[in-house]
Amino acid sequence: MLRHAAAPGSGDPPGFRLGDCSTQRNLSEQGRAQARAIGDLFRANGISSAAVYSSQWCRCLETARLLGIGDVVPLELLNSFFGDSSAAEVRTAALLAWLRGQRFGGPTVLVTHQVNITGLTGEVPDSGEIIVVRIHDADPVQVIGQVATPA
Repeated sequence: MLRHAAAPGSGDPPGFRLGDCSTQRNLSEQGRAQARAIGDLFRANGISSAAVYSSQWCRCLETARLLGIGDVVPLELLNSFFGDSSAAEVRTAALLAWLRGQRFGGPTVLVTHQVNITGLTGEVPDSGEIIVVRIHDADPVQVIGQVATPA
């Protein structure tokens, strides 16, 4: 699980709309460089291609594309529920159910938001930080590693 790369501020401005990046908080130049560096890190560790799923937020989609390791599949289940804490439990359970139903044939990267990653793992990642997880059929999600944001 990858938290999107650096995007100035927090939350999104009033009038936010999916599909309209001009209404959203987007990656900074630093964020774009981070995303490319994360892709380089994957390749340096033998992952030149992966299944890549992303939140529909522009900052996540751009992070996912800049990794350069696979076609990006937008996935509504990865969309943020920041500002709607009442949705956390239901949205996290839906994502976990989806993950348990998948049979990934190789490396898989989920580009999403801090609240989604925290809801699933209990970890609070920085922008551009990777939380490596193992999904079990019945047990909770197991965090098996963390990779700090590239400098």
